[in-house]
Amino acid sequence: MSFMFENLKEEEARTYAVVLSAAGIEFDFIRGSRGWNLRVDSEDYERACKAITSYLSENEGHHQKATAPPEAHQKTMAGVWAALLLLLVHIFITQTVGDRAFIVRYGASAQDIINGQYYRAVTALMLHLDSVHLTGNMVGIALFGTAVCAVTGWGVGGLIILMSGAAGNLLTAVFFQTDHLSIGASTAVFGAVGFLATAQFLKRYRAPGRRIRAWVPLGGGLALLGILGTAPHADLAAHLFGFGSGLVSGFFYGYFPKRPASTPYQIVCLLIASGVLTVCWWAGAGGR
Repeated sequence: MSFMFENLKEEEARTYAVVLSAAGIEFDFIRGSRGWNLRVDSEDYERACKAITSYLSENEGHHQKATAPPEAHQKTMAGVWAALLLLLVHIFITQTVGDRAFIVRYGASAQDIINGQYYRAVTALMLHLDSVHLTGNMVGIALFGTAVCAVTGWGVGGLIILMSGAAGNLLTAVFFQTDHLSIGASTAVFGAVGFLATAQFLKRYRAPGRRIRAWVPLGGGLALLGILGTAPHADLAAHLFGFGSGLVSGFFYGYFPKRPASTPYQIVCLLIASGVLTVCWWAGAGGR
């Protein structure tokens, strides 16, 4: 079983027991050192969340201090591993053919993407101009990538971040059409920022009495975009489109259960992300 609430007062525990019983959901209460702990089966978690949230919304005046069921999070270091992957790719490139040659061949050239070389929208995410550029993006993906994967799981989160970054590069190419080249994982980093902003917005918007404050995370995301995404030589358009893609992916994800998917789904999503990377690099190498 999964914990929904911990350290409830006896009155709250009885109230939620009535709500869950009326919804036909089995539950257990366990007496803890600081109150009552409520548990439901994993498959009933989403239905139980909706039942209690609906009850709190309908009785907001009587339960102003009550909070909605918390979202589950995973402990993960996925963003750190992604950052290390960026480092390894950069070392390999600089120690072999040189970064300039790779940028010409695999960078997100707007004109080449418009002409059908869509793989560049993905491969460009792993290219960096120098160590300073790389370090900034490694820190960003380690922080925000890990935060996304804590919400969604390591496989689902990795796929979301990759697709948000690729979508950002594709939209940038459509916007410029020609004479523009994007490289770097920052587009994906801002995709992660956009996803997190949406996730926090939806979480607060669904909670009773917090709808006005729900807009704060979106404002915070835009502030980060303004602070970090407009530095000298930064590709503001790519950052903006990556952020927007992350916002959209967050809204789509919001329609799914608020718990990370099971391990098999995480593995499938990770394999899809790995397959996309492999196919795009292979396409760029001319192996069609």
